[in-house]
Amino acid sequence: MNDISKRDWKLFREKLPKWQEAYMERLCKEYIELLNGDAPASEKFWALEKRIKEDRRKPGVIVSISRSELTYIILGLLRDGAITEKDLEDFSEEFQEQILYIYNL
Repeated sequence: MNDISKRDWKLFREKLPKWQEAYMERLCKEYIELLNGDAPASEKFWALEKRIKEDRRKPGVIVSISRSELTYIILGLLRDGAITEKDLEDFSEEFQEQILYIYNL
């Protein structure tokens, strides 16, 4: 699992900030929907605070990048919906197969 090619590692480092930005944009839209809801202000406030607290720990928001942890980071991004299988198309076939095999277990 730790045999990550230089090309895949470089590609990941290029793509991660874009993936995170898109994911956080989606989260912001969800927060806006929550705030525009009909619930009392206090309920919306505490619901938003809870969501942000949960979301800030997800790899789509923040992650310490490590080549040895790349497989787990990608799996976390997939699990949280920050990326899709289509986002892996530029990676090597071997890397894609490895990730998708584990992801689909």
